[in-house]
Amino acid sequence: MLHPRPLHALTAAAVAAAVALGTAGLAAAAAPAQDLPSADQLKAALLTADDLGPGYTAIPVTSSPTPGENPSPASGCDALSALINEQADAFPTPATPHAEVELDGPDGNPMVTESLTAEDPGKLTSDVNTVTDAFRTCHQITFDAGTSDSVTFSVTPVTLGDRQDAPAVRLDGTLDGVQLNAYIGIERFGTVGMVFGFFQREGSSSQLASMQYRTAVAKTEHTLGTTAGSTTPPTATLTPGLAV
Repeated sequence: MLHPRPLHALTAAAVAAAVALGTAGLAAAAAPAQDLPSADQLKAALLTADDLGPGYTAIPVTSSPTPGENPSPASGCDALSALINEQADAFPTPATPHAEVELDGPDGNPMVTESLTAEDPGKLTSDVNTVTDAFRTCHQITFDAGTSDSVTFSVTPVTLGDRQDAPAVRLDGTLDGVQLNAYIGIERFGTVGMVFGFFQREGSSSQLASMQYRTAVAKTEHTLGTTAGSTTPPTATLTPGLAV
C-alpha cells in the first residue's frame, strides 16, 4: 500500500521550487521591506480548505516533511535541482514577507500547496526568469524522499491558467507501480511571486489542477488588488481587525 506521508515528502521536494522563488537569498537580505505586502496580507491571499471544497484539510506547514530534512532532495536537471536544493538553507526574514499553505484532500490525495513571497521588483523579475529558464531546460528530475524511496519524474512544460506566459510544468512518475503526477505553476502579482503545487497519485488529469490554480490566481488578484502578470505593486490593504 502506498502511504500519503512518504509521498508527501516527495511532493514537498517537488514544490520546493515554489519556496526557491524569492527565498533562496532571504538569509542575506538586509534592507527593510518597503511598499511590500506584509506576511499577514500574503496569508490572507492564500487558498483555504473552503476555497477548494469538501474533503480538504489545511496541514500545518511546520509539521510536514520539508526538503530541508534532506540536504539534496533533487538530482538531474541541474538548474532546477540547484534551486530546490538551495531551499534547504533558506529562511524568511522581515525584509522578504512570505506565507505558504498545504491543503490535503481525502487520504492526502490530491495535495495542493501555495507559496506567496513579496520582494523587490527587480529581484522578483530575476527570480521568475531563473525559475522559468529552469523549467524550460528540465526534462527529467529525481526526488529523494529521505527514505529508500526515490522517484524519477519526466518534466513537461504546460499552461495551467489563462496566461500563456506563466511558467508551469507537469511531472509524471511511478512509485512501486503507482502512477504519480504533479503540476507546478509560477505567477507574478506586481511585487508578489506565487508558486502553486498540485500532486496526485493514481491519476494524471490536469483538469482539477488547472481549476485550483485558477482559483488561487483569482483569490490573490482580489485580495492584493493587482492582476496576474502585472509588474504594478499590489494596492489592496487589509481591513483593520481582519482575521488572517
